[in-house]
Formats: sequence, structure tokens, C-alpha cells
Amino acid sequence: MTTLLAFDVRVRPLTGNVGAEISGVDTSGPLPEEIVSRVRQALHDHKVVFLRGQTLDYRQQAEFAGRLGQLTLSHPIYDAPDGRPHVREMDSRQGTRANHWHTDLTFIERPPAYALLHAKVIPPVGGDTIWANTAAAYASLPDELRDMADRLRIVHSNDSDFTDETYAHRAAQGDREHYVSQAYEAEHPAVRVHPDTQERSLLLGGFARRVVGYGPQASRDLIRALQEYVVKPEHTVRWQWRVGDLAIWDNQSTQHYAVYDYGTAHRRAERVTVAGPPPVGVDGRPGLTLRGDTSAYSGAA
Repeated sequence: MTTLLAFDVRVRPLTGNVGAEISGVDTSGPLPEEIVSRVRQALHDHKVVFLRGQTLDYRQQAEFAGRLGQLTLSHPIYDAPDGRPHVREMDSRQGTRANHWHTDLTFIERPPAYALLHAKVIPPVGGDTIWANTAAAYASLPDELRDMADRLRIVHSNDSDFTDETYAHRAAQGDREHYVSQAYEAEHPAVRVHPDTQERSLLLGGFARRVVGYGPQASRDLIRALQEYVVKPEHTVRWQWRVGDLAIWDNQSTQHYAVYDYGTAHRRAERVTVAGPPPVGVDGRPGLTLRGDTSAYSGAA
């Protein structure tokens, strides 16, 4: 069903559980607060939203993202391009891939709340991205497994499965060494409570290394068992990019996977992220830093 909102803004769900396309919004210029609120509500309802045909330069993307909250710096590890402190370039020619299920930057105490990715160069074939609704995954857990998940704490690290698989190709080995040259680790609840909706969701993904209080094998088994519910096809949406598309996702209730099926073709997008709070568990305990200082990235210094 297409929902008609104020100012002729339309929200069209893409699946029954996650994803919607928004039309009638031009993010390149000033917008009334009512429209921004409607976009935010659609984001909370559908977890990831897509806007076609957005012509954005750095300033315009950053200004629109800033309407959703305080911006972070580009990345806690990589330097930003000159004069664009809030943008992270996702460029296949620089070896940047994200072809592993993950929630962005969970190895820091305050992962981003929202991310906005603008497509600049898209391969003629391939290069889709898939998102999963981690709140729907949590709701689908069997009662016994849900009760256990509510009590678990998980250590996330930049030296992880995500890093190993993303930088597995030879050309990016130097990038991998740079990525893990400084260790970053954070401990988070396996189930987080969304600060705005109070919805519970699973906080896992490729940066998850081990479960607090469990050995290596048991940790892997527990994480794998929970992760299987996240990536069930019923909890996912797949987006076929066009140049100018803007994807906005709630990093507090999703995982995503950039499909690497375009060979040597060029793929480039620019990401801006909005600062988030430390994830808070069902018991009220927040996430915390174990190693590495990323307070400057999130503006928490």
C-alpha cells in the first residue's frame, strides 16, 4: 500500500518486513520540518528507505543528514577527503567492499544511529545492497532463545570476520593491515532497545567476535544461531541501485550486505553518518569501550 503524506510525500513499502521507497522529497534543498519528521517516521517504520534521483553535492548531503541528528566524522579509522570531513567514500577502485553482513561500526562504543549513502557510480550489472531488519529477527526468535539473547553481552572488534572477508583480495591487503593497525573493541548487549521506538533488536553482524563469559567455540555457535534469524530472506530487502539514489538506514535496527558481483567494474558511493548513543540492553546497561578511543569520531569528546 502506498501511504500519502503531507506535501504529497509518498511512502511505498517494498516488502512486508523491511524497506520502503519515498517519493516527493528533494533532499538537495531546504525542507520543512514536517517533511523531515515524515522521513524519520518512515525510517523507523521500515528501517531503510530509498529516494531515487537525488542530485546532491557534499554540502547538500551533509545538510540533509544533519536534519536527522549530529553528524559524525567520516570514519574512526580512515581519513576524510580534503574539505569534506563528514563523508566516507565507498570506492571499489580503492578496494572498498562491504560484502559481509554487518551493522556499521559496532566495534566502537557509539555506533552511528543513521547512515545516508548516495550513489555516484553504479556498475552496469550487479552491485546491489541487501538490508535485514534485526527487530523482526528478534521478534521471530523462539521464546527460550530470546530469553537467553536478552542476557548476552558481545564483544565487537575491527579485527573480525568482516575485516577478513572484506579485505581478502590481494589488492586490499595493505588496507587490511591499516584497518587493524589500531585495535578497537566494544562490548554491547546482544539485544538493544531502540532509543526512539523502544523496539528490541539483535545487535550482531560481522564485527561480533565473542560472547562475554563463553569460550571461543560456544561464542561462535551462539552468534551463528542468532545471526541465522537476521538473514532469513523474509527479513530482508534488496535494492538495485541507480546513479543518484539515496539510501537511508536505521543502523540501530538493521544489518546490510553490499553484494560484490560486478567484477572489475567501478562502483562508488558517498556515506554520511549521524551520531548515535551507546546501545542499551534490556537490563538498562549500555555498551562500553574496551579498546581504542573513538570519541572524536562521534563528537562525544
